[in-house]
Amino acid sequence: VQLQASGGGLVRPGGSLRLSCAASGFTFSTYDMIWVRQAPGKEREGVSCINSFDRIRHYVDSVNGRFTVSRASARNTTYLQMNNLKSEDTAVYYCAAIKWCLESDVADPSVAVYWGQGTQVTVSS
Repeated sequence: VQLQASGGGLVRPGGSLRLSCAASGFTFSTYDMIWVRQAPGKEREGVSCINSFDRIRHYVDSVNGRFTVSRASARNTTYLQMNNLKSEDTAVYYCAAIKWCLESDVADPSVAVYWGQGTQVTVSS
């Protein structure tokens, strides 16, 4: 199983980034997906999840209205569009596969089944 996140980088406050997560080694279309981030010295935090049918999405309150999660099952890829980035969004972002995209899963990403490598997002002027 592989989940490779990419698209991170250095961006100024108010800027945008689009993260991608390419999945392989499992049946992507049957799993819900979650984006998780971890800032230095802080606990891991669920950011957003999307269900396998691309109909249910949940976001942590701090990113609601700024981030948009999506997926392209034909490409086995999940995306996270991040707009109006703030310094507090600085973290390593990971994608993971979960069984059910629930608000509780965004709150507790430890339920993820498969984890990928992260991509660094730094928001700084």
